[in-house]
Amino acid sequence: MTQFSKRHACSPDEMRGMTTQSLREHFLIETLFLPDACCWTLSFYDRYLTGGAMPTSQPLPLDNPADLRASYFLERRELGIINVGGAGQVIADGVTYPMAYKEALYLGRGTQSVVFQSDDAATPARFYLNSTPAHATYPNRLVTRADAEVVELGSPATANHRTINKLLVNSVLPTCQLQMGMTELKSGSVWNTMPAHTHDRRMEVYFYFEVPEGQAVCHFMGEPQETRPIWMQNQQAVISPYWSIHAGAGTSNYTFIWGMAGENLDYGDMDFCAITDLR
Repeated sequence: MTQFSKRHACSPDEMRGMTTQSLREHFLIETLFLPDACCWTLSFYDRYLTGGAMPTSQPLPLDNPADLRASYFLERRELGIINVGGAGQVIADGVTYPMAYKEALYLGRGTQSVVFQSDDAATPARFYLNSTPAHATYPNRLVTRADAEVVELGSPATANHRTINKLLVNSVLPTCQLQMGMTELKSGSVWNTMPAHTHDRRMEVYFYFEVPEGQAVCHFMGEPQETRPIWMQNQQAVISPYWSIHAGAGTSNYTFIWGMAGENLDYGDMDFCAITDLR
């Protein structure tokens, strides 16, 4: 089963007049995982697809939504996968890639058959999916935690002590425009992506998980001088346009996956905003 929805792009001027509900309807992706289903949300910012696949009792094929107007899903796209559930495997064109918790897989343009499986239906794998248009074909590759480029930033004093795991980035493997990684906040730290920044060269999607039961994350978006909050629960995602900051603070520490697409693969290409200039 496949669920497919669309989110149109909007300008900063439109966002200024949005109610809380309207903001959530435009940018928040509340449901990513349903049993034996692929759930997709297409954003018209860079035609970015955000999704989730949760196979339980049987293998779950990656269907080809009619909206893509393609012969198969990856005919003109690339796909990044990070497992945020139980152990599982992805079978791509007959090659099996076992995926443990927090491991990533890159599938390049031209991969025709993709099937998701869980090792145990009682603790199913949850494959978090990001897909972007691709202009070239690069090899499929599994990226484990050991393969990641790891950077530690922040400090307990500023409540943003965190570990950044660069998984599907050009310093680890070649991609067309998709980049994905995972940031883990240390116990006692709650702030992510501070100082805040924007980047006109690409858009971004944040997926929050490992949010403890009964806790939440307040995600901040909008232009640096015109910010808005979106309260988010565990295993929800939020779309961040190129003109928007993307930062958050939780009522506990948590982990989030960042995915990006655009014209520039330079991870450090950011336009920073001083914390004291935020409004």
